[in-house]
Amino acid sequence: MSRQVVRSSKFRHVFGQPAKADQCYEDVRVSQTTWDSGFCAVNPKFVALICEASGGGAFLVLPLGKTGRVDKNAPTVCGHTAPVLDIAWCPHNDNVIASGSEDCTVMVWEIPDGGLVLPLREAVVTLEGHTKRVGIVAWHPTAQNVLLSAGCDNVILVWDVGTGATMLMLGTDVHPDTIYSVDWSRDGALICTSCRDKRVRIIEPRKGTVVAEKDRPHEGTRPVRAVFVSDGKILTTGFNRMSERQVALWDMKHLEEPLSLQELDTSSGVLLPFFDPDTNIVYLCGKGDSSIRYFEITSEAPFLHYLSMFSSKESQRGMGYMPKRGLEVNKCEIARFYKLHERRCEPIAMTVPRKVPLQLLPEVFGAELHRGSPARAAARRGRTTSSDPGHTASALPDATSAEASTSALTKASVNQALPPSRKPSFPTVMGVRAYHQ
Repeated sequence: MSRQVVRSSKFRHVFGQPAKADQCYEDVRVSQTTWDSGFCAVNPKFVALICEASGGGAFLVLPLGKTGRVDKNAPTVCGHTAPVLDIAWCPHNDNVIASGSEDCTVMVWEIPDGGLVLPLREAVVTLEGHTKRVGIVAWHPTAQNVLLSAGCDNVILVWDVGTGATMLMLGTDVHPDTIYSVDWSRDGALICTSCRDKRVRIIEPRKGTVVAEKDRPHEGTRPVRAVFVSDGKILTTGFNRMSERQVALWDMKHLEEPLSLQELDTSSGVLLPFFDPDTNIVYLCGKGDSSIRYFEITSEAPFLHYLSMFSSKESQRGMGYMPKRGLEVNKCEIARFYKLHERRCEPIAMTVPRKVPLQLLPEVFGAELHRGSPARAAARRGRTTSSDPGHTASALPDATSAEASTSALTKASVNQALPPSRKPSFPTVMGVRAYHQ
């Protein structure tokens, strides 16, 4: 008689816990625009969500702790003249957010501490270069003031936000059709794109060259999403010929066959992947679904392991993902999502059971503790050839702003250089205390 051996995993028992009613954001008018973005962006200070607006485009920004019923006259960010399609917080400044809109512009906004008191109509920077609506905005993960935008004109532009100038452009010779998704690698050396021409491309943006390409990663005609994951791999979500949803894992150096391919269900919603590099867990959230699936990625076959699924009664119109700095470590929280209902935003905490909460820290918060300060400025990005994902900026108290934006130190050297008084204490009320705060 054979016994089935259960695979050992630290995160096999992760479960989702929705917030109580008084910890949700009630009476918010989530956008009805048909577009496959998350419609929500979160950081340790604010939650932003795209809302319905008459006569233009707007999104709502609320302090993270301002839960409960939202006043219908609450001030919004309303500088766009057409609906907003995507928003993204700057990873190096929690008060700066970028937005892309159907009015063909990208705008960068600065939100004051404490949130908005009056409607915000004047952007800090307006970036004009697209000829059709802008559906994707993504900040560079390590370089300061570098922002990527992708539009329905099939063009990707990388901007220097500090000057408002275009640093590089990937035109229609690279993407001949609509761009579905764009994702930076952890070190910012590569970008991964999926396109309506049924191809997934790995691009080196400094040279503007395609270094790897996969034709038809999924046989279906519906949109494909692609993101970088650990150890030189990419993960894609899409559909097969029978319109069944699939998730696949690929080796960037060998794109002929997937490392793993799993069929999920027959729902029509596009799956939005969110990857946590510290736990190697990828979360799949489908628009219109009422569930969040999560998988663990390992270095051994079959590489992609199904963990569990969080389910609720109401479907989701969008989803926001909290950076690791904003989690509550004293509750063993490894991820937090902000689920958009039709009139409500609901936080969902992903928790792993532990007898002692602080035992979780080495497993989850290894790399993210030093995030928040850029490794280099926009002007240096084009000349920098390093692709070390451990690069982070100096956070020394005596460093000047110029030094902080241009220094590139390894994580080990930062640990050695920090004085004892600057080490973080665990836990804090809102989660991990980042060095830059």
